[in-house]
Amino acid sequence: MTIKSPLLARPGAVEAGGADAGVASHYGEPLREQRALAGGAAVVDLSHRGIVTVTGPDRLTWLNTLSSQQLTNLAPGQSSELLLLSVQGRIEFDARVVDDGATTWLIVEAAEAGPLAEWLNKMKFMLRVEIADASADWAVLGSTRRVPEWSSLLVWEDPWPHVGAGGYSYAVVGEDAHPGLERPWFEYLVPAAELEATVGERQLAGAWAAEALRVAAWRPRWGAETDDKTIPHELDLLRTAVHLNKGCYKGQETVARVHNLGHPPRRLVFLQLDGSQHTMPAIGSEVRSGDRKVGTVTSVAQHYEMGPVALAVVKRSVAPEDVLTVLDGDEPYTAAQEVIVAPDAGQVVGRQTGFLRGPR
Repeated sequence: MTIKSPLLARPGAVEAGGADAGVASHYGEPLREQRALAGGAAVVDLSHRGIVTVTGPDRLTWLNTLSSQQLTNLAPGQSSELLLLSVQGRIEFDARVVDDGATTWLIVEAAEAGPLAEWLNKMKFMLRVEIADASADWAVLGSTRRVPEWSSLLVWEDPWPHVGAGGYSYAVVGEDAHPGLERPWFEYLVPAAELEATVGERQLAGAWAAEALRVAAWRPRWGAETDDKTIPHELDLLRTAVHLNKGCYKGQETVARVHNLGHPPRRLVFLQLDGSQHTMPAIGSEVRSGDRKVGTVTSVAQHYEMGPVALAVVKRSVAPEDVLTVLDGDEPYTAAQEVIVAPDAGQVVGRQTGFLRGPR
């Protein structure tokens, strides 16, 4: 059951649907809210996020053995991201991770929390860990800057787009040119009973605003850019959520094999949509090259500067220079493609030296 945020009682609040149900999509002025959020003047209610806690002295070493990320030396207050994969290397869970010295907090999408807690409980065996779905007791507030008045709150800082230790970039641009640098992102953990008091009189932006900034930053989202076949390479998630040199974990063989070949079967792209129409295509719309379906729109947003934009997952074989068409029913939208994940290993920018990686 969706828990509705008390902030939906604020003036002008219009509730979001889909993955963001339970919080406001906007408060009456979505583009102005987005501009304020981008500039650090507004915060966004993300109290629909799922929260799973892991306590006990074995928590970090245990999560390290299960996940794609190196967590054994995670310091209190340090932020990370982990993936839990299937044996075939497909993404099953994607969690934001921060530890406070006694508890590891996993911030996930609302639909992930219950299944993740259940799965982790099945994997406890004899280890000294305790898992709980704390979603009803905790809320999340998002911001593009650190809020000085919230210095006592535990905060997760998005590592995107920086390439972490043991990570690797599949993007065609170097880290210093990545659009994600324009979107620093912080998620604060707040006791649910204190949500309204913590926000106080601060300006609120809706989930639409946060989504538009995420799309412009090329930041993939579980349940949007992922499906039951997604592997991390396709979304450039090796940069923040995978450590290539850590010990064995489920799905590692696929991660290593695809990385060594350098050819993920699909790739994430950013689309600049034709802004002459008064509507935007629906999520799930077909992406076509000529008469051929080559992918699917995964996220759509109205950006306050760029206009209508989208993320899509397309076949690796799609040429970077192709002008694509998004087809929503019978309504076509011209889409200029901006490559995120390189279609060929030789086009990937090397992380440490900035050179173009040649064929293996």
